[in-house]
Amino acid sequence: MVRTRLCIVTHTFLPHVGGIEKVVNEQSKRLLHKNYAPVVVTNRIQTPKHYSVDSVPVDCYESLNIGFRLGIPYPIPAIPSLPTVTKAVKHAQIVHAHGHPYLTSLLAGKLAKFYGKPFVLTQHNTFIDYNNIFDQVELFNDLAVGKQNLNTADKIIAISNATKDYVLRLGADPNKVKVIYNGVDLARFRPQTDKKVQMRQKLGIPKEAVVVLTVRRLVYKNGVDTLLDCAEIAIKKNPRIVFLVAGKGPDLENVGQQATQRKIATNFRLAGFVSDADLPGYYNLADLFVLPSKSGEGLPLVALEAMACGLPVIATNVGGIGEVPIVKYGKLVPPNEPQQLAEAVLEFAKSEFGSQKTELRTNIEERFSWETNIKQLLEIYEELI
Repeated sequence: MVRTRLCIVTHTFLPHVGGIEKVVNEQSKRLLHKNYAPVVVTNRIQTPKHYSVDSVPVDCYESLNIGFRLGIPYPIPAIPSLPTVTKAVKHAQIVHAHGHPYLTSLLAGKLAKFYGKPFVLTQHNTFIDYNNIFDQVELFNDLAVGKQNLNTADKIIAISNATKDYVLRLGADPNKVKVIYNGVDLARFRPQTDKKVQMRQKLGIPKEAVVVLTVRRLVYKNGVDTLLDCAEIAIKKNPRIVFLVAGKGPDLENVGQQATQRKIATNFRLAGFVSDADLPGYYNLADLFVLPSKSGEGLPLVALEAMACGLPVIATNVGGIGEVPIVKYGKLVPPNEPQQLAEAVLEFAKSEFGSQKTELRTNIEERFSWETNIKQLLEIYEELI
């Protein structure tokens, strides 16, 4: 049977770690089993020009990646990248780009129109507040690049209603926009009671500790300053609380230094980069999960993964986070309010959540599977082809 050729364009992809990368990976490897032949076209970051991930071929173009050092992953395609993207688009029967603000999405969309290919665009985040000059740069880019991408797309996928509202404010045609929630790998992210003792012994965390986990890229927009302030308040009131931070980023060294200066380093531990294969163990050693984002959240995968493992989630109320079942199984607090975040952590540190783990897991299974996500995605593809 002839497979439908699909060109997926994304500004970054595995082994570079991030939410978009994970979504593209989860979707593309499942599309292989749905009679599609996906090819991922992405920015080359210390990889071969051609490689594969989970049997999905990856073609790389060259870019200027100056912003990555500032925690802003915005590649600027170099002129030699044009043949790579052109070849992939020309060969495909449908083109799917991820992220409305990227120049590569713009290039893919224009080429798709030139060659008469359907063009699908997925938007993953809401407006990201950097609290500096980059806010104005982002706004300008939204108007100069983002709006063109939204206008070019035949169909726009928003990963939450908050993300949908964002693209509509930028002028997207409401008839083109469909909300499709991200999924979670339910086979990998699940409660595993045997992992708790094992992982705590491995990491040297006392068995009686209340472990508050966060999985974050350590950059300003992800609220690392709020997390530090929250931790300082919570640890002083309850020394049994241990914050465990999984992830790296440009602010990693500074966060470690601040934890030492505040004299909370024993209870505020930086795990550094944790591979996707090891993440389920980290979720299962924890008692609760905290997400201190400032802005930009579409529908954070880490919150879904934590809840799939039976963890209550305490999160700042930004973007689409309120669309997952946090209020019933956790708590939402305003962003940039470490006192309120700490109070929520202290409240849940005293409560027993074990009886609700099964109910939370069932809720996630019913609403956020990759199988449901792929089914809805295929409906869009088949409508356009």
